[in-house]
Amino acid sequence: MGLDRDRVEPRVAELPGEKARERVDYHRSFAAPATYVYDFVWDHTAPADGPFCTDVDGNVLMDFTSHVGAAPLGYQNPKITEPMAEFDLPDPGKIAGQDFYLSAGDPADPQFPGPAELMDRLVEATSHYGMDTVFLSNSGAEAVENAMKICYDDTGGKYAITFEGAFHGRTLGTLSLNRSKEVYRREFPEIGPVHDAPFCRDRSCDPAACGCGFFPDPDGEGPSTLRRMLDPERGHVNVDELAFLILEPVQGEGGYHVPSDAFMEEVAALCDEHDIHIVADEIQSGVGRSGELWASDHYPIEPDVITAAKALRVGATVASKDVFPEEQSRLSSTWGAGDIAASLQGALTLDAIHEYDLLTNATERGRQARELLADADLPGVTDVRGLGLLLAVEFDTKERRDDVQAAAMQHGLLTLGCGHRTLRLLPPLDVTEREVRLGVDLLAEAVRDVA
Repeated sequence: MGLDRDRVEPRVAELPGEKARERVDYHRSFAAPATYVYDFVWDHTAPADGPFCTDVDGNVLMDFTSHVGAAPLGYQNPKITEPMAEFDLPDPGKIAGQDFYLSAGDPADPQFPGPAELMDRLVEATSHYGMDTVFLSNSGAEAVENAMKICYDDTGGKYAITFEGAFHGRTLGTLSLNRSKEVYRREFPEIGPVHDAPFCRDRSCDPAACGCGFFPDPDGEGPSTLRRMLDPERGHVNVDELAFLILEPVQGEGGYHVPSDAFMEEVAALCDEHDIHIVADEIQSGVGRSGELWASDHYPIEPDVITAAKALRVGATVASKDVFPEEQSRLSSTWGAGDIAASLQGALTLDAIHEYDLLTNATERGRQARELLADADLPGVTDVRGLGLLLAVEFDTKERRDDVQAAAMQHGLLTLGCGHRTLRLLPPLDVTEREVRLGVDLLAEAVRDVA
């Protein structure tokens, strides 16, 4: 099923329509309160292609959320659907993957790559960081939880460092690392001690032009906040008891902040100086979204652990075997390495990124989107930023951001909020020049309607 991707444009009669309201009411009669941004109900039996999809009332929308980055190639991408159509899903389609091995045929050239082949691809994708070992799990939060566990185990440390604005998941361990919205953490017990430092919010800044507080001295010559924290004589964190430092190379939920080279150089220097494990949370920024396979690749940091999920359809904790525990059963997960279809999709996604040069496309189309948004001179917009197809539009107030998000949906464009007053845009990695221009035009119409 598909639409003519080269010609289709969004068309909206009523959102939400009658069928959508019925489905939402039915769903909510059973579901616990959670995060539902829209009363939008995707009809997976209706035509869809690339960023275009159809809802249950026949409205055609342009999805610039990619399911929060978890559908990196958009809807019904033949690079995924054609191999999947040939794949006769066995029963059980999900096995106890930490207890049984799965054969995908000849390991040298399997027709349908499985969990082992996905791990093989991830090792190749992180080999420049010296990583050679993968633990698969079900979600991004589990990937981060296991990153924490292996760092605690490897170092014997008890402290961790996170950054202001950070979001690393919703399990109790990952919540302890979050510094974005307090609703995520309120009254839940936390692990500790976890210390936090300012995160850079200006990609072009240097120590003498820092507005985030990471380089606190106005002349730019004094030590950074992180360096002061770790100072053996004056600091308040004992580096000998530090298990890891975790950061998103580009912050996601916290506001799509792209840090400066000066910030990352200081983080890299301090972690190298004190032999601190760096955990790079690449769950939203990784797998090609930034224009490199990992957003870390844009910077001088050398991660010791990378966590990935979303675009992979499974959670993955990647590091060297020296970081992982040797003891059997120290890590385990019933379903972690056993989702046959999800592992296949993850492997096919990585293959498609390389085969179709989607890293270059993400770089070029991201640059196009930022230039179009900046040139549009939209009322109430205070900043346009991003890296690759991690795109953000910041507004002067939260209320305007929310109104623009709602108006964009009525024009047929799905977007997501992040931070306090920012909209994020995550087009599919193979988004075309026409689709970027169309999406920006729809967003501009929404902004002007609100204004």
